[in-house]
Amino acid sequence: MSRTTRLRLFLTAAAVLAAALVVAAEQLPGFGGTQHSYGERAVAAGLARRTANIVSAVNFDQRAFDTLGEESILFGSVLGAGILLRLARDEHKRRAAAERVLPATRLFGATLLPVAVLTGGYLVAHGQLSPGGGFQGGVVLTTALHLAYVAADYRVLKRIRPLAALDVTDAIAAGSYAALGLIGLIQGAGYLANTLPLGTFNELSSSGLVAVINAAVGVEVGSAVVVLLAHFLDQAVEVTPRRSPR
Repeated sequence: MSRTTRLRLFLTAAAVLAAALVVAAEQLPGFGGTQHSYGERAVAAGLARRTANIVSAVNFDQRAFDTLGEESILFGSVLGAGILLRLARDEHKRRAAAERVLPATRLFGATLLPVAVLTGGYLVAHGQLSPGGGFQGGVVLTTALHLAYVAADYRVLKRIRPLAALDVTDAIAAGSYAALGLIGLIQGAGYLANTLPLGTFNELSSSGLVAVINAAVGVEVGSAVVVLLAHFLDQAVEVTPRRSPR
């Protein structure tokens, strides 16, 4: 296919997409008005499923299939980064050297690490109740682990980072999201339909499938970001070009 043909195909597709977007935008409610039809429907649907955090209700219930795609993108990105950053033939690993850390930085990191772990765990566990959730809590948990790198050095981070286990955990958690959608199909509803017992409103056991998916996302995001940062840190700290023989 020539460059001219590819350009024409692109312009045609872009024109069709632009026209569709314009037509769709004309049907949207006015911006800045008093009517918020989508927000009102989202709130009503979330409360009907006993989900106090409406953002989580939207992410893991009303548009759970879209969120599955977003999680899959993260999983694919980590997988792709791992393949691209693997050790090349002209590279080798060297042992990371000890780094000097200021006592104040070491004290700050050691103090903040358990606080960050607790905060991340709380955000994941209470994602269906209050602001936060699996995506945010997973990132906070990753940050907590890497405080060891800030407060000590890379060698300490490697000792406390179970990278092989996190690789497997990332894959299992990502797959569990897709598998949870089968519950609705087994019960005669749609894929990812919220058919689990809804529990009591504003309790940890509330929201049905939302709480379970939220927990799976928290595990997947936390594991994925740790694995992703591990590849980049390895490149920056340990991987060096192999010297060619003279």
